[in-house]
Amino acid sequence: MKNSEIQELSTQEIIEKVEDEKALIVRQRLNHTVSPLDNPHQITQTRRLIARLKTELRRRAISEEK
Repeated sequence: MKNSEIQELSTQEIIEKVEDEKALIVRQRLNHTVSPLDNPHQITQTRRLIARLKTELRRRAISEEK
């Protein structure tokens, strides 16, 4: 998901997406410890997506404070 796509989402949608991605990363890590994933880079991609989503939430919170 690109930053431009993230900016188009509503705040509530971003919060829900963060929760979904956090659950996904937990499952990915668990599955990877049991048996190696086909593409272990997926864990890194998910972690970075969560960071992008949280960054957008923080940017919106800062702009509301001003």
